[in-house]
Amino acid sequence: MKRKLIYQQQQHKFNYKWKRKVFAAILLGFCFGSLVLMQTQYTRIMSLRPRFSQRPKLAFLFIARNRLPLEMVWDKFFKGGENRFSIFVHPRPGFMFNKATTRSAYFLDRQVNDSIQVDWGEASMIEAERILLRHALVDPFNERFVFLSDSCIPLYNFSYTYNYIMSTSTSFVDSFADTKEGRYNPKMAPVIPVHNWRKGSQWVVLTRKHAEIVVNDTTVFPMFQQHCKRKSLPEFWRERSTAVDPAKEHNCIPDEHYVQTLLAQEGLEGELTRRSLTYSAWDLSSSRDHERRGWHPVTYKFADATPKLIQSIKEIDNIYYETEYRREWCSSKGKPSPCFLFARKFTRPAALRLLNMPVLGANNNEATRGS
Repeated sequence: MKRKLIYQQQQHKFNYKWKRKVFAAILLGFCFGSLVLMQTQYTRIMSLRPRFSQRPKLAFLFIARNRLPLEMVWDKFFKGGENRFSIFVHPRPGFMFNKATTRSAYFLDRQVNDSIQVDWGEASMIEAERILLRHALVDPFNERFVFLSDSCIPLYNFSYTYNYIMSTSTSFVDSFADTKEGRYNPKMAPVIPVHNWRKGSQWVVLTRKHAEIVVNDTTVFPMFQQHCKRKSLPEFWRERSTAVDPAKEHNCIPDEHYVQTLLAQEGLEGELTRRSLTYSAWDLSSSRDHERRGWHPVTYKFADATPKLIQSIKEIDNIYYETEYRREWCSSKGKPSPCFLFARKFTRPAALRLLNMPVLGANNNEATRGS
């Protein structure tokens, strides 16, 4: 009887240990299976994340004096485009975009912290552009880089603008052979041969590849700093008289040549759409003074800001380049399209007047579609 009791106790212990092992195995299997399932779900979520939460972005790079006087026009433009754009502003050193200096939340704290003093017609304008690009390139999702002045307005809504720019793999760079003016300085020849000398608007739209080339340039930019300078002002405009021989001066405006010449120098003109997306009206007779005639584009004031003006700009579908006998017919996605997405120079009263009109926005069905 005693032997039987001992046997039963041993059998009970054996069954208990066996059940514990089975339970432990089941628990271990459950934990392992859960880990595999979690890892699978995590991998799936991460693979889908870029598709849904992050898209290629346009970086809007504003060169400003202080405030952005047309900020409310841009505020309306950016609404609805969230996660598809970023903003960087180069103002004078020390200027901050806070609640006291901007009414638009999109521009709060968007100033670069290493801005420099910029003077028109000097290489400092190029350096400001390079500073903006350096900041914008930090974000890997910025794929296009749009340069704008503080007097620019958008002509269409954000979706149309985004689709237009992203529909091509090229940069938009107004670039043509500069054969008429004496801006090229022969002292550049050892580095920049005359056949690579180009002229055009500084308001370019660059791909990421071309933006990186501009930022990393250590060859062409120093040549511009040394040998591309605007002509001296007439003597009665100077603070003090200086000995200047006009015959030896080359009236070179750096920002109208730099990006164009650099990309030509790099053999990349085949990767460009050689026109600007920003409209400027140049009127050679607008100035009474011969020396300043044609130096700056026309400024649009309150009385000029009409639907007729904006529509006339939107209807431009080709650009003629006289020095190259080239007519650029504008297209987007392989179809004829307006040439310009932006326009300048607009005063604040003019822009605010347009803001209350439906003319700033889409004028066709494609312009209202998302990407």
